[in-house]
Formats: sequence, structure tokens, C-alpha cells
Amino acid sequence: MSSTPSPAPSSPVSSAPSFPLVSVIVPNYNYGRSIGLCVEAALTQTYPNVEVVVVDDCSTDDSAAIAAAAGARVVSTGVNSGVAVARNLGAELSSGEILVFLDSDVAMHPDAVEKSVELLASGRGYGAICGTYEPEPLIRDSLIEEYRSLQQYYLLLRSEGVIDTVHTAILAMPRHVFDEVGPFNPILRHTEDQDYGRRISERYTVLSSLEVRGRHDHDDTLRIVLDKVFARARLAVPLILGRRALQGGFVTGPRAGASLAAPLAVAALAAPVLWGPLWALLPLALFALGVLGDLDMYRVVRKHRGRAFLVYFVAVNFLVNLTVFAAIGVAGVQWLCSKRFRHLYDPQPRPEHRPAAETPVRTAGAVASRG
Repeated sequence: MSSTPSPAPSSPVSSAPSFPLVSVIVPNYNYGRSIGLCVEAALTQTYPNVEVVVVDDCSTDDSAAIAAAAGARVVSTGVNSGVAVARNLGAELSSGEILVFLDSDVAMHPDAVEKSVELLASGRGYGAICGTYEPEPLIRDSLIEEYRSLQQYYLLLRSEGVIDTVHTAILAMPRHVFDEVGPFNPILRHTEDQDYGRRISERYTVLSSLEVRGRHDHDDTLRIVLDKVFARARLAVPLILGRRALQGGFVTGPRAGASLAAPLAVAALAAPVLWGPLWALLPLALFALGVLGDLDMYRVVRKHRGRAFLVYFVAVNFLVNLTVFAAIGVAGVQWLCSKRFRHLYDPQPRPEHRPAAETPVRTAGAVASRG
């Protein structure tokens, strides 16, 4: 998963003993359940100079009001436009020397901003710092959330170190790095982070750090989880084929093998019907191969939650692997038939800068700054 980035400045952030303003930018769309916890955690950081800007993407719930009541400055995109547009607008309207992009369903640990600033100023040439999650969800109210939390915790745990992508749930970078790399691609709604990771890692070293942590309120229904897995896996294919490199997560070698074993095991259920009872061993063997592909993850799950939950986790993960395989199959057809799909991640011309006064924005609350 690691890459060899282009040479970077020795330290993208000055190591002088000062406290440059950090702008925490939170894109939001209907996250009323978690946005209050997210803002509260961002405002109670140990780092002493923080502003919190929530960019509401025309929510239909009361999340914008909750964020304003919690003390954040709240602005609106004016028209529902996706998370990439919301992040870009937040960067434009904020004032910080350092930007921290934070998902509205994540509550950072109290020292997350402080640790991010320290790593950026460490002299190791980091252009961006990505945070990681705890194995327990922010709001514990469904088994599928418990599954998703442990799955994501494991994947981020194993990606610690230099990476060639970004995790945008907690992502810190100096403003000049953002200005140089350019904004998030506004036409992408599901894989804007993978596209941005490709672009930034070509110029700077990106670090995934276990020192920067938070709790994530994951989706709480199986349907939503599978829908998101399908969308992200399908849209990742043109990026992977374009780079000729695996990006980690669902598309590492062992993970790809586990995803392949799942549909083969389902298909092999016909074998004993066609050729006799002994062929029942074939789907069992393929299922076992799929388990082996994720064996290290299952060890981590058992350590945290025990054997009973592990049975549930393996069953859900089997469905996830089937979904990944289906997404790759659909993407393969699109790759062959659609030129637009093949060139989805081609470099986009930078939009002309539009003064903030011309941007359709409504503002509530005040700038939340502690200095």
C-alpha cells in the first residue's frame, strides 16, 4: 500500500513554538444524530487555537441547527452538491493555516488536533496526516455498526505508516499543501478521497497515524453498508486500473482473494446436486479459503468481541465479499463499454476562483475559536 512520493519539503509546517490557527472543516448532510458530538469534541481539543466550520449540504433534518447550537460556525452550500464541494467551500471560507477535514459522524479524541499539528511540524516532511478509529462505534445501537467499526478499525490498523491514499474521516494538512494539490474533485461523490489520495501522494508523504484517533458512528443497517461497499468498490476500479497498483483495504491481495472465494463458494453449491454428495466439500473448501484470506482480521475481532460475535462477523463479511465481487464485475463491464468510466479520474481543470461573496451561503452561529 505504500508508495514512493516525490521529494517533499523538509517540514510543510513550521516547528516554531507557536499555535497556528487550525480550521476544522466538517461537511454535513442529515447527520443530526452525531453532529453535536462531533462539534463538541472538536471544540474541546487540547490544542488552543481552533475554529470549527460546519458546511451543511442542504440537510433536511435539524443537523445544521444542532451544529450551530453546539458552537460551530455553520455555512451552507446553497444546493446539495456532495461532500467534495462541501469540503472545498469550507477550505475557502475558513482562516486556518492548517486544515483538518473531519466527517460529521466522527468525534475526535481530545488530543487529535494537537497530535496532527505535532506530526506535521516534526520535520519528517509529512504533507498530510490521516487519523484512525476506535474499534467501538461512537453510538452503539446495532450489530452492523459493531461489524463496521471493527472492520474499519482493522483495515486502518494494518495501514499504519506511509500510505498512497487518504482517510478523509480525519485528515489534517497545511493550507499551502491543499492549495498546491488543488480542491477535491467536485464531480465525485463516493471516491473523492481515493482520487485526492492519488493526487496528494504524488507530491507529499501521507502518514496514517494511530496517534490521531476518534470514534466513528457507522451506518446502522446492512442495506446501507452493502450499498456503500458496492458503490465504492465499483468506482475504485478505474482508479486502480489507471494506477496499476492496489490501494489497500478491500483490494489488497489477500482481501481480493477472499472476495473471489465468496462467489465461487456460492456457485459451487450446485456441485453436489450435479455430481454427487462428495462434491459438497467443494463449497466448504472455497468458504474456508475465503476465511483464510481474512484470517488476521478475524483474530483481531475475536480478541475484541469473542467467539459469538465472530460468527456474526464472518457471516456479514461473507456478504460484503460477495458485494465487492459483484461491484468489480459491474465495473469491468463499464470499463469495457464506457469511455467516460475509464477516464473518471483523469485530471480536471481547476475551476476559476469565485469570491466567497458570490457563493450562495447562509451563516448561523459564530466562529468557534479558542486562543
